[in-house]
Amino acid sequence: MEFTDAYKQTGPCCFSPDSRFIAVAVDYRLVIRDAFSFKVVQLFSCLEKISYIEWALDSEYILCGLHKRPMIQAWSLTQPEWTCKIDEGPAGIAYARWSPDSRHILTTSEFQLRLTVWSLVNTACVHVQWPKHAAKGIAFTKDGKFMAVCTRHDCKDYINLLSCHNWEIMGNFAVDTLDLADIEWSPDDSTIVAWDSPLEYKVLVYSPDGRCLFKYQAYESGLGVKSVSWSPCGQFLAVGSYDQMLRILGHLTWKTFAEFVHLSNVRAPCCAAIFKEVDEPLKMDMSELSLSDEYIEGNSDAQGHYRVKYEVMEVPVAVPFQKPLVDKPNPKQGIGLMSWSGDSQYVCTRNDSMLSALWIWDIRRLELAAILVQKDPIRAVAWDPTCTRLVLCTGSSHLYMWTPSGAYCVSVPLPQFNVSDLKWNSNGSCLLLKDKESFCCAAVPLLTDESSGYSSDD
Repeated sequence: MEFTDAYKQTGPCCFSPDSRFIAVAVDYRLVIRDAFSFKVVQLFSCLEKISYIEWALDSEYILCGLHKRPMIQAWSLTQPEWTCKIDEGPAGIAYARWSPDSRHILTTSEFQLRLTVWSLVNTACVHVQWPKHAAKGIAFTKDGKFMAVCTRHDCKDYINLLSCHNWEIMGNFAVDTLDLADIEWSPDDSTIVAWDSPLEYKVLVYSPDGRCLFKYQAYESGLGVKSVSWSPCGQFLAVGSYDQMLRILGHLTWKTFAEFVHLSNVRAPCCAAIFKEVDEPLKMDMSELSLSDEYIEGNSDAQGHYRVKYEVMEVPVAVPFQKPLVDKPNPKQGIGLMSWSGDSQYVCTRNDSMLSALWIWDIRRLELAAILVQKDPIRAVAWDPTCTRLVLCTGSSHLYMWTPSGAYCVSVPLPQFNVSDLKWNSNGSCLLLKDKESFCCAAVPLLTDESSGYSSDD
């Protein structure tokens, strides 16, 4: 792997959807860099420190959210003189997002009073009253023609369907939930899945005309659903729960065909590969002792003269487990992180009471494929969009990769750079890595064969 220099950032940064540019927030400035040369191609000044940014799907426009001023500013890369400022006045703006056509901005006011659709074409705006959430509860079909919005009024939850052509409400229907948490369209746009708050275990599948096709409840009298995700192929629905189990539902019968348990003690007959991150002392000859301190410091782990590697463990293996505190809200347990591979064969999970372990499940074989046991809690994971390769970070100076052929540790050759977040570009050729106040990019070799692997020197 080849790494770039580190560049300053003080907030969000991300690739454009076409992978040509990188948008970086530096205090009140929005810096647009070329993703290949890293030269600054545009520099925009906002009225306040940037809280979040989002590219339009066509990569031509970008919006910036300013939390200290409830305001949105948008910019154009092809027309630098074009600017847009959205201010809802006393209503405020809690969150903003782009529509699929890249020509409308959706804003949710403070206290979820209304959702407003702002047109960049004719400056018209459309209002939807009483949205349920600010940053979630809105889902678009994959073809970008329809939008589903969670609303709540008269103490009941509803789903409103709008046409993205003229933003008219096509219909709405009540949802059988106590406190609707979120919704998501299926990848084929044929159904909508909705799930309740953690206080009530309930997963509901609706047709766009409001018919309830299936109601799923794994158990009662306990904290319920924590995460829900469709597989990219649309055939599987993964439900992660507070009982530390992952359940997979099929889209034809909506029945559970797999239940995966996250055990703190992994024993036989488990055949999964278990990789544990360990420190290995560097072997140094006596002649190397005369080398400069700078050389030794630059080639040593922050905690001493070590290198990090994975060690393959044999069962039984005890996975580090932290018992959740029962006297505090939002207990650290259950499936809080879940992500599908692009081919839908694998799904990775993290049980929040085992923050340093990542579980990788093989859906085709209905078995555990691997466990990655890290030294530190897992911060972020991301699947390569072009092949079966998973990358994760733990806030250390290393990247960790998994493929069906094995797991590997890669050291980031930048001083004092600890990876706290990461993102792939759309073609899987580059990784964006974030530190606390800087970012860099890593060019990743193409993985042409699942049997090929990478050494820790790549």
